[in-house]
Amino acid sequence: MSDDNKSLGDDLNDMIGDAKEGAKKAADKVKEETKEFAAEAKETASEFKEGLDSVTGSENKKILAGILAIVLGSFGVHKFILGYNKEGIILLAINLIGIATSCLGIGVFISMAAGIIGLIEGIMYLTKSDEEFYNTYQAGKKPWF
Repeated sequence: MSDDNKSLGDDLNDMIGDAKEGAKKAADKVKEETKEFAAEAKETASEFKEGLDSVTGSENKKILAGILAIVLGSFGVHKFILGYNKEGIILLAINLIGIATSCLGIGVFISMAAGIIGLIEGIMYLTKSDEEFYNTYQAGKKPWF
């Protein structure tokens, strides 16, 4: 019986050794695949950044900011695109307060006011020439209207 226990112990040790070896191979494979995935993610991120830089370049900020002001103006997205973070937060806060108080009735008008501000600014952005837009909103840093 002692020989049977010894043989079972040897078999168990062999299985544990095989399991350790298999786990090490799996860990190495996962590590290699993770490195490949990270390299692909970095490449994709750099491509995305290049595309974003081309969209938000000075000549295209006018169109992007104008369209976003018309569509999402009440959320202040166009202000963030132009780098006016404080003004964007103000518009966003006004809209969120309007949404929160919409059950009282007055909140609808508050949200509409933020939307109208965005609409007016979007129309103003799109009707200006590229040079005038750049001088006024990007170089001159005029945050409102």
